[in-house]
Amino acid sequence: MPRVEPGTLRNALIWLGLGIFWALSVRAAPQPECEVCKEFMDRFYQSLLERNIDFTPATIERELINTCRDATGKENRLCYYLGATSDAATKILSEVTRPMSAHVPAYKICDKLKKIDLQICELKYDKEFDLNTVDLTKLKVADLKKILDRWGEACIACIEKTDYVQLIKELIPKYALKSHKADL
Repeated sequence: MPRVEPGTLRNALIWLGLGIFWALSVRAAPQPECEVCKEFMDRFYQSLLERNIDFTPATIERELINTCRDATGKENRLCYYLGATSDAATKILSEVTRPMSAHVPAYKICDKLKKIDLQICELKYDKEFDLNTVDLTKLKVADLKKILDRWGEACIACIEKTDYVQLIKELIPKYALKSHKADL
């Protein structure tokens, strides 16, 4: 059996400890949590206040289900996790409706939901790009695909990044015009 030098073993243990410390510190790095949940719940709560809705759990649940019918993207996924969509497998709506009926802030509701289902706080909104100023060639292919998805378009014949860039450049006048009309 080979003899291990005491300094070598000690150094190995120090490096192991530093590696564990680094791994834990990277994991615990602060990140914006529950972005979709907090924003969606806050907007939902404000809409209830503006419409003078009765703050009972049953009324809030009905309104949440109605709001979730129109939700798209990450907000629709949040509704699915809460059980507010018709195809949801679980239903934890009472974890939202009861505290909201007592006017508990949205961030506290989301923190409680995080303990029930971690996926709720892992949802993040997609990046928004100003297509008039962004250099499309510097975006990732995944981001280019998301732009096309948002427009309801797909690039079936695209093989290279330049194909996606070219298609988006061709479609920008069509969709940029729509967004300006929607602002008016």
